[in-house]
Amino acid sequence: MTRKYPSSPTLAPKQELSVGELAARSGLSVSAIHFYEKQQLIKGWRTSGNQRRFPRAILRQLAIIKVAQRVGIPLSEIRTALKALPEGRHATLRDWEKLSARWQADLNARIQQLTILRDQLNGCIGCGCLSLSECPLRNPHDYLAEKGPGAHVLDDSGGVRER
Repeated sequence: MTRKYPSSPTLAPKQELSVGELAARSGLSVSAIHFYEKQQLIKGWRTSGNQRRFPRAILRQLAIIKVAQRVGIPLSEIRTALKALPEGRHATLRDWEKLSARWQADLNARIQQLTILRDQLNGCIGCGCLSLSECPLRNPHDYLAEKGPGAHVLDDSGGVRER
């Protein structure tokens, strides 16, 4: 004997979420959500009862923020990229492709720099010279001495980039 249950109406997903609901759904803390809002990465509003509300589409933006931060994209670049997204709707695959294309070249360059550093690190540790002025890893070809004191980063062409 099979039981038949009355069909329940399909519940449409909520189109607006409280900060607590957003935190629970995104896996972020409430304070992180407030921080992202203060940094203008996401945008919400207040109800007449002074409670924070966010559009459901913010969930996708939070996922993009988390991924971008995980790979080291600065918040300022994330903010700029998110401003290019249409407000009030989910980021589409095409939107994501545009965002990721902007970051891909930078990530590839950083990966290349880190690979070079990793490959030279063993020689540096084994060298034992501890010389900031002569170390080929910290000051290859003495280019940095010409720039004076301070933090400088070499790019892959041997030129110097200020940070």
